[in-house]
Amino acid sequence: MHNTKNQRTSPVWRSLWVVLVYLSAGLAWITVSDLAVDYWANDTDLLSEVQTYEGWAFVAVTALVLFFALRRQFRHDRNQMSLQNHQREEIRLLSQFQQKVIDNASIWINVWDPQANVLLWNKAAEKISGYSEQELQGKDQIWQWLYPDEKYRTLIKKTAAEVSAGTREVDDCETCIRTRSGDERLMSWNSRCFYSEAGVLIGSIAIGLDVTDRRIAEARLRHRERQLTTLMDNLPGMAYRCLYDEFWTMKFVSSGCRELTGYEPEAVIDNRDVAFAHLVQEEDNQKTVQLVEEAIGAAEAFSLEYQLVRKDGQVIWVWERGRAVEDGDGLVLEGIILDVTDRKILEQELSELAAHDTLTGLYNRREMNRLLSEEIIRASRYGRHLALLWIDIDHFKLVNDQYGHPAGDAVLTAVCKRLSQGIRSVDAFGRYGGEEFMMLLPEMDGPEAREAADRLRSLVADHTISLEGVADVRLTVSIGIAVFPQHGLTADALNDMADKAMYRAKADGRNQVCLAQASEAESPEPVASDAHQDNAEFK
Repeated sequence: MHNTKNQRTSPVWRSLWVVLVYLSAGLAWITVSDLAVDYWANDTDLLSEVQTYEGWAFVAVTALVLFFALRRQFRHDRNQMSLQNHQREEIRLLSQFQQKVIDNASIWINVWDPQANVLLWNKAAEKISGYSEQELQGKDQIWQWLYPDEKYRTLIKKTAAEVSAGTREVDDCETCIRTRSGDERLMSWNSRCFYSEAGVLIGSIAIGLDVTDRRIAEARLRHRERQLTTLMDNLPGMAYRCLYDEFWTMKFVSSGCRELTGYEPEAVIDNRDVAFAHLVQEEDNQKTVQLVEEAIGAAEAFSLEYQLVRKDGQVIWVWERGRAVEDGDGLVLEGIILDVTDRKILEQELSELAAHDTLTGLYNRREMNRLLSEEIIRASRYGRHLALLWIDIDHFKLVNDQYGHPAGDAVLTAVCKRLSQGIRSVDAFGRYGGEEFMMLLPEMDGPEAREAADRLRSLVADHTISLEGVADVRLTVSIGIAVFPQHGLTADALNDMADKAMYRAKADGRNQVCLAQASEAESPEPVASDAHQDNAEFK
């Protein structure tokens, strides 16, 4: 049907059609005109003249018809020629545009004929492979050059042949080519065959993207991710990334979460099973929020220590170091949390050792002086009294000399235990050194302190200390008292007054309680009496 229509519009068919029309019109004219002339003209001369005019009329009419027909045809031909010239120019420009696009494309484009010969090889293909289009025209050596390994080349050519035959299309197929310089490049191919308007297979087109750098970057990224994962998994604590909200909603936690909290990482992500804020002790959580807010306001990192309740109920101490960062979702916190329970226990033990006497467990001299200064400040602020007791064990040297130092340590410990039983929870009791002790009695004036001191003296004097397998020992103590603010306003002044009062108690015969006297504030340390000197060696 299509071919018949084309035949009817061909130049030969159109010419025959015009000739037939012309012959038909001529025959019709001659027949009609002759009949008309024979009917109207009976005279021979008139008939001849009419026939002459008839011929000229026929020529004029046919010339006029031919003029208009040719005029129309020439106009049509002119339009057709102009249209064809315009189309040819557009085709030429389009061809140039296509050629420029193909040549200037950043991706590899080449066209193969059904016999796998190169028909088109763009600039990107030349740049990547190192081979020009001229040296590849009509050759198939490109396969050996690009794929020198025979087995690999056979596999690639088989795939290309299937594409050229129209039995297969290739999408994102990666191959490794060898360039002219000897480098290896990874190419991602998309290829398919194409046909003419008549449905004839022309060849195949292949579009290749050099993905070498991308694959190297991806491999490096995977390597860094593995390193980061290994690092995260081997951290001594838990790395995290969380939202800055009331629940500290975790968006990422490392596997250390399991050891730190007892929960699987998935359990705390997005508060699935438990919110991290609920693991923090309530009082610590309030302090944590405040410190984090201050750090964010100052654009600084924050360091926190707080107690955390594990899944099994165990309470541990943790140390957190983090920083607020801007994220697409808003402000987030990133950092690391470490279990510092052992360190806190050690710190507490060291603090105990630093503030307590190792033998008796009482406060040591440094801690007692610190507590005395604090109590003086408190008593001064609120207008209260404060009593300071200096206590000395009488004749303690005799115990060491007769029974040995281990027995002396046992006696010292027993006396301290006895004295500790006679004080209040707000009182402070410490060992100053040797057999001398200090005691702080907040909010006690002179008479009250004297009564308390006498009770303590009786507790010791009325108690027998049994040294198993050795002897029973009875000891006494001498106690000096100084009261703030009557006897001094500073720690040194109160210590000096209480110490002098204690020496006066010894001088008065020991097993005594003496309250400091105002006159002792300016007087030098009292000289021991003969009785005191006689017993000084037993102290």
